[in-house]
Amino acid sequence: MKNKLTILAVDDEKINLNILIELLGDDYEVSVALNGKKALKLVEKKEIDLILLDIMMPDMDGYEVCQILKSQSKTKDIPILFITAKTDDESIVKGFEIGGIDYISKPFRPIELQARVKTHLKLGQTLKSLDYMATRDYMTGIYNRRRFFDLGRESFDADKNLFAVMIDIDKFKNVNDTYGHPFGDVVIKSVTKTISELLDEKAIFGRLGGEEFCILYEDESLDAVSIKVEEIRKAIEDLEERYEDTIVKFTISNGISKKHDREDSLDELLKRADEGLYEAKGTGRNRVCFRA
Repeated sequence: MKNKLTILAVDDEKINLNILIELLGDDYEVSVALNGKKALKLVEKKEIDLILLDIMMPDMDGYEVCQILKSQSKTKDIPILFITAKTDDESIVKGFEIGGIDYISKPFRPIELQARVKTHLKLGQTLKSLDYMATRDYMTGIYNRRRFFDLGRESFDADKNLFAVMIDIDKFKNVNDTYGHPFGDVVIKSVTKTISELLDEKAIFGRLGGEEFCILYEDESLDAVSIKVEEIRKAIEDLEERYEDTIVKFTISNGISKKHDREDSLDELLKRADEGLYEAKGTGRNRVCFRA
């Protein structure tokens, strides 16, 4: 976890960047870029919390950089503050219209700059917190049902080799009945934590309800997906949780399906994965079944 919030300062004048580092470097991690192309490469590699963006730069001006950032899902929510000598009404209005959240004129006043940066970072963190609470399952921290389907529809439209994996904890009712619901929550958290650690960041992992979960991700082949899901199944099988003096073990069943060119909805993809899940549960549990 980061100790400091990260600001990216983008300006073609080194002296301006040095001033920003001096003013902000004690409170924030300040990364710098001398042009728009370097800035775009940097945001691909680092988690940026706020961008201070000059407008008048060679090759690619600040407006173009802003438009590119706002067009990409990974960077569209990063707050952008324009810092520029352009103070005419048309330039200011354009900056807001393309997605900037504030406009600071050069030469800027240090106290004003620091105050605006602090305010927008605080607002950004508040919005992130609210978004997290609205899109995450309260118990596990993975995507909730609504967010899973929102992201799933986007992925279904964009990804050609998309696979769905439906997951259910075997005999979970027995766990709740035998050890109580608080311990059942422990099992759910243990399962989701283990699965999350085995998935890459491109995977969409959500809790659909109760002890049922789903993963959506793109991969080259069914064999590759099957290997990953088998790795997950084995990792859960190896888990142990302690209830008083008893060691409790548990397993999961899994159903896999692959997107077809003829398929016209995410629901159809999930339906077939669900059929694979029920086949796995009906043929002994703790296994993986595929439905074409």
